[in-house]
Amino acid sequence: MRTHLNPLAVVRNLGILAHVDAGKTTVTERILFATGTTHKRGEVHDGTTVTDFDPQERDRGITIFAAAVSCAWDGHRINLIDTPGHVDFADEVERALRVLDGAVAVFDAVAGVEPQSESVWRQADRHGVPRVAFVNKMDRAGADLDAAVASIRERLHPAPLVVQLPIGTEDTFTGVVDLVRMRALLWDDGGSVEETPVPEGMRDEAAARRRALEEAVAELHPGALEEFCDTGTLSEGTLSSALRGVTRDGDGVVVLCGSAYRNRGVEPLLDAVVAYLPSPLDVPPVRGTHEGEEQARPADPAAPAAALAFKVHATPTGRLTYLRIYSGTIEKGDTLWDATARRTERIGRILRVQADRHAPLDRAVAGDIVAVVGLKSARAGSTLCAPGAPLVLEPPGVPEPVVSVAVESRRAGETDRLASGLARLTEEDPSLVVRTDPETGQTVLSGMGELHLEVAVEKLRRELGLEVNVGRPRVSYRETVGRGVSGLVFRHVKQDGGAGQFAHVVLDVEPHEEGGFEFRSAVVGGRVPQEYVRAVEAGCRDALAEGPLGGHPVTGLRVTLTDGATHVKDSSDTAFRTAGRLGLREALRACAMVLLEPVVEVTVTVPEDAVGGVLGDLAARRGRVTGSVTRAGAAVVTATVPLAELFGYATRLRSRTQGRGTFTARPTGYAPAPVATQVR
Repeated sequence: MRTHLNPLAVVRNLGILAHVDAGKTTVTERILFATGTTHKRGEVHDGTTVTDFDPQERDRGITIFAAAVSCAWDGHRINLIDTPGHVDFADEVERALRVLDGAVAVFDAVAGVEPQSESVWRQADRHGVPRVAFVNKMDRAGADLDAAVASIRERLHPAPLVVQLPIGTEDTFTGVVDLVRMRALLWDDGGSVEETPVPEGMRDEAAARRRALEEAVAELHPGALEEFCDTGTLSEGTLSSALRGVTRDGDGVVVLCGSAYRNRGVEPLLDAVVAYLPSPLDVPPVRGTHEGEEQARPADPAAPAAALAFKVHATPTGRLTYLRIYSGTIEKGDTLWDATARRTERIGRILRVQADRHAPLDRAVAGDIVAVVGLKSARAGSTLCAPGAPLVLEPPGVPEPVVSVAVESRRAGETDRLASGLARLTEEDPSLVVRTDPETGQTVLSGMGELHLEVAVEKLRRELGLEVNVGRPRVSYRETVGRGVSGLVFRHVKQDGGAGQFAHVVLDVEPHEEGGFEFRSAVVGGRVPQEYVRAVEAGCRDALAEGPLGGHPVTGLRVTLTDGATHVKDSSDTAFRTAGRLGLREALRACAMVLLEPVVEVTVTVPEDAVGGVLGDLAARRGRVTGSVTRAGAAVVTATVPLAELFGYATRLRSRTQGRGTFTARPTGYAPAPVATQVR
């Protein structure tokens, strides 16, 4: 009897993750070429890539916006998202990872694990996304697979399972030995691949590495361990099955190598994606909540529909909402329930996405990643589900912005157009925040870094034709409690004719070492009923928006409600919420407060003869050097620097190094600012 394969078993939803300039967009382009999706190899430096289709991406030569494409390989459908590598666009990566089942992490064969490589790896860890690793640029001078693998082991802490041995080094890199099937794959200059026996001069090394691979897999997989103990080796079938299990459980990461630019190593990478990364059937059912109860939805086209919107993109022809469909089926013309906005939405069209090109579909099923037209209220993070089976899925987290600029229209009478344009930006990118400064009345745009804000402002200019004046960048400070207060009494009493308000609270405020905000109640004897305790907590959270030092958000404190009193007629939720807000504000004014500034880890790569000047410049910027290594003839300096001191650093570094220096930065949190900065 012939069995039919579940169509979902041949679907792979994966992302390409990497540090900026590791070559992930080139890897994506070669995947599209190898799968026949494109008939010409796109090049980043020529501005001819499929996924970097935005004019700013082509001008800057970097990925800014996550782009989705679909292709086919060996009977499997691959939905692929090329993600940004620059730290300013980490929110795009976060939203993509929320809807992916697997990922390919791309590393530079010379640099190994770089700062943003580590950041996106940790993001994937948080979402439990299985990965395979591709060590790219094996044709570069200084390329070293073993060193790159060692950096993966030391900095990312997975068990790297190297399944290939490179043939040739640097500019003589021509192929790999497949250690699973014990064969050689050789590529010519045109990118055509030929399968041959393992070269005679490499057979001993290949056998030793195959043995090391078997031992590493046996340590991680019970089935492989049993066979290894019985026979002293692993068959090809057992090794492949064990690699698949270890990858999907997150216990190890399969490592391949190649040169995407020269089109070498892409076909085995696609084979590894199909063989080792999970299908929608291999991941646990998605879980959401309805009326406080947790529910699971299986990846089944016949189940009630449930989908998560992870990206919104306004185009000249309409508003596209990108969806990951977790269960059920949606068809053109269907009505869905937006469980986040609590309103119905109608699906106008369904599109299979090929970056900036689209193919219409009549329906999409569980496991699909598609774009739909016609949704009016859905935002990134919205849950769309069957009206008769409501469910709310956990949305992707949105980071707090760290840099702000004031923006204003240069032309009189375009204030409304600017407000509309800014609203569109924040709709497409939730990590952008727009607010009005209460003191100056200016419109302030906040984001994740200078480049993030530059891109947003340039979008206003290019797409909407707005002439915009932009102020100098300012960092987003925080305030925290250095020394707390105990037993602060606050009474809220209001009598103005109608129903009165009465609330009496006693608060302790102390530093919270783990950061954030924690509220506790130590009230005994029912002196403050539980519903009023919740109102006090809500009021305290309201008070965190503005601290006493400079009106910055407050973090890193623990508030304990120790006592209170009520009035039989005049006490209410509103009265206790007001008491919580005003009481905590008064308590914070009595505390010793500390101003916090955002700090970043900077990695500077410069010629060795420029190290002295770079170190002096970092010291002048209040930087603290944490490490320095020499790699491929260049010095790599790592330092922790206040973000406020990095404005304009790129230009300064280029002038100090005659254009040969580069740097990357990633946020590491907040630290106390100098005393001189801590003024009201």
